[in-house]
Amino acid sequence: MMTRLTIAALLVLALAAGSLAQQTPRVLKPHEVRKPPYGGAIVQEPVYTDLPSSGKKCWIGDSIYFTYKFDKKPKLGTAILKVQLFDKIGAQIKSIDVVGISGMPSMGSAHDSGEVPFKLNKKGDYLLPVNVVMPGEWEVKLIFLKAKEPVFRGRIEFKV
Repeated sequence: MMTRLTIAALLVLALAAGSLAQQTPRVLKPHEVRKPPYGGAIVQEPVYTDLPSSGKKCWIGDSIYFTYKFDKKPKLGTAILKVQLFDKIGAQIKSIDVVGISGMPSMGSAHDSGEVPFKLNKKGDYLLPVNVVMPGEWEVKLIFLKAKEPVFRGRIEFKV
């Protein structure tokens, strides 16, 4: 016969086993999306291509390329980033929207500008003011859009 102490011990073990079973994480199936505690879906960070140095051709597919340069060497204050888009025969084009995001990768989002559309000037150049607020490693992410859909993402790094 079982004593009351044995029954109590078995009951405690059964409750503990049930509690452990509830703590074991469920393995997600490939089609399931895990949501963070705040309720939004996890979004994969887009990939940005590291761009060559200023003035070099950067191709977007087979038929369009762009060049970029700053109006002056970036330092504390505002520098203007100029992007020019061309078709494959070298004629300047204005049919693509360009968005920029500037910031310091090492500072998280503390100095990020957020997405800022480039302004198109009369010459057909795309211009973006970049506000450099402290010395360190900076980057500008470029997003090129056709019909509001990204067709290319690039990244420029510079040090102040």
